[in-house]
Amino acid sequence: MSAVTVGTPTILLASTSAGSEAGQPQVVLAIVLGLLFALGTFLVLRKDVVRVVWGVTIISQAANVYLVTMGGLRGAVPIISHGGAHGEVTDPLVQALVLTAIVIGFGTTAFALVLTYRVYEEHGTIDLTEVSGR
Repeated sequence: MSAVTVGTPTILLASTSAGSEAGQPQVVLAIVLGLLFALGTFLVLRKDVVRVVWGVTIISQAANVYLVTMGGLRGAVPIISHGGAHGEVTDPLVQALVLTAIVIGFGTTAFALVLTYRVYEEHGTIDLTEVSGR
């Protein structure tokens, strides 16, 4: 135990190695999610239409990873075998919704890339400033 003084009262902090290791996957996922959202935002702000499409795709996949993370990383597989469920199981609804979002996102990305190709055929460029006529 280590003591930290904040103002007048003293707060005791328990320092165990198991407690600090338990939060590491969440910290790593939080950093990865932040980087994915930052990369997606960076790509959305580009002038190239293809990069904008990929930026939106990366942001949507980062949102999917966030949903899976909030659904819980601990727990058993949500399949009840002959012996029955043992302990806490992971929520399968979150996984089903994210799987659906991935499939819809794939279709939307394919459609956006086809529209981008159509813009290239019409205008000869995929630069947003040249397409808009400025």
